[in-house]
Amino acid sequence: MSTADAVIGDVPKLEGAPPSVLVITAPYYRQVVDGMVAGARQVLDGIGAEYEVVEVAGAYELPQALRLAAGAGAPFDGFVLIGCVIKGETDHYDFICRSAMDGIMQVALDHKLCLGTALLTVDTIDQALARSGAEHNKGAEAAIAMLKQIALLHHLERI
Repeated sequence: MSTADAVIGDVPKLEGAPPSVLVITAPYYRQVVDGMVAGARQVLDGIGAEYEVVEVAGAYELPQALRLAAGAGAPFDGFVLIGCVIKGETDHYDFICRSAMDGIMQVALDHKLCLGTALLTVDTIDQALARSGAEHNKGAEAAIAMLKQIALLHHLERI
């Protein structure tokens, strides 16, 4: 599916107090990441969520930061991770992308986290910018994905 074909979906209705969310960013490509953070903020503000935005050095540090947050017992209902890796001339891109995504998923599974991930893995800055603007925003999509996980968890806790 291409970005142009993506369906963001609706923000789920959550019962009870608005969620508390930690947004962890890797702003190596500041313009791209700031655009995705703006998209996530718009979604979270729209439901009255409480959230904090923190920064790490790069995409490689995202799973480590998520693990630190999960292990610290911080009172977050969900997490949104935002970053961007652009392919260069070496295999560093493949290593960072695979390590970051595998690490993020492992932490989320191990700690049963409600998570939305907007870690762009693209060939060019233009591709990244196309996914971080007002029309197609992967940060907004990640926030909605995380909210859907919270809604699912709430549903499962009730049955």
